Amino acid sequence: MKLATYKDGSRDGQLVVVSRDLSTAHYATGIATKLQQVLDDWNFLAPQLQDLYETLNNGKARHAFPFEPVRCMAPLPRAYQWADGSAYINHVELVRKARDSEVPDSFYKDPLMYQGGSDDFIGPCDDVVCPSEDYGIDFEAEVAVITGDVPMTSTPEQALEGIRLVMLANDVSLRNLIPNELAKGFGFFQSKPATAFSPVAVTLDELGDAWDHGRLNLTVQSTWNGRKVGMCDAGPEMTFHFGQLIAHICKTRNVRAGSIIGSGTVSNKGVEVKGKTDWPKGYSCIAEKRAIETIQDGKPSTAFMKYGDTIRIEMKGKDGELIFGAIEQKIVPAVPVK
Repeated sequence: MKLATYKDGSRDGQLVVVSRDLSTAHYATGIATKLQQVLDDWNFLAPQLQDLYETLNNGKARHAFPFEPVRCMAPLPRAYQWADGSAYINHVELVRKARDSEVPDSFYKDPLMYQGGSDDFIGPCDDVVCPSEDYGIDFEAEVAVITGDVPMTSTPEQALEGIRLVMLANDVSLRNLIPNELAKGFGFFQSKPATAFSPVAVTLDELGDAWDHGRLNLTVQSTWNGRKVGMCDAGPEMTFHFGQLIAHICKTRNVRAGSIIGSGTVSNKGVEVKGKTDWPKGYSCIAEKRAIETIQDGKPSTAFMKYGDTIRIEMKGKDGELIFGAIEQKIVPAVPVK
C-alpha cells in the first residue's frame, strides 16, 4: 500500500491512503489519524489500511479525492529517530580521492552513519529555506526506510524484518559548513538542515522483485533546474544494505517504531573510456560532481545551488510509472526573525 500525510495545520498532519497510480487518495480517519499510530500497532492497523487501499484501487472508495502532492507533509512529519548512513562507498571514495585522502579499511566493513534532526522534516514540495547561499547548498538524493521495533543486538537478517515502509529523501547539505564541524571531531550539525521526503511511503510488496534483500534495484533520477543530472542505480552498488544499516544502530540500543534510516547519497562507479574515467549515470549530489571535476581537472567547476534553483528527485518502477511521487523543491532565502 501507499501512505501519505496531508497538511491540516497540526504538526503531525492527517494520514491518507493513496492509490497505486497516485491519482486518488482517501483519509484513513476511521482507522488511524497519524502514521505513527500505525507504526506503533502495525499488525492490527496495517491490514485495515490495506483493505482501504484495495477498495481505493478498485474505484469503490466512496469518499476518494484527487491526490495532490503539494498538500503533503513528509509521510512521517516528525520521527523518533533519523539516522542517515553512507551506504554507497563509491561516494566516499570519490570525495576522499578529490582531497588526496585514502578510505580507511574499516569503512568497507562498518557503515558510516550520523544522527540528524528529526523534529522538523519538510514536505516534498516545500521550499528549502537557507540563511545564506555562501553555506554551499546541495541536494542529496537517497532511499530511506521507516521501521517498526527492532531489538538491540538484532542481526542484519533480523533487522530486515523490521522495515515497514520505503520512501525517497532529499537530505539537504550545507557543504561549506561541513569542514569546520568535522574538524571539531563531533560530526554534522548546522550543516544538516531539514530533510525532505517523497509524497508517499510504500510497503515492500509494492516494489515487487525490485526489492532484493534490503536493496532497491531501481533508478533514482535527479533533475536540477530542469536538467537531468543523475540516473543512478540504487541497488547494485549499495555496499551496506538496509538490514546492515539498521543492525549497526542495534549494536548497543533498540530501534523503535517510527525510526527513519537513510541510505546516503546514491552513487555509481565510473567507467573507463579510452583511458579516461566517465560517469554516464551522473550524480545524486553536487559534492560528488565537484569531486569528479577535481579528480579530472584539478579543481571543481560546478557551483552549489543558488536561490531560485529547483531540484526534482523521483523513482519509476519497471512499468515506467512513479512509485513514490516526486520531491520538487525550490531554494529560497530565510526570513530573519523579528
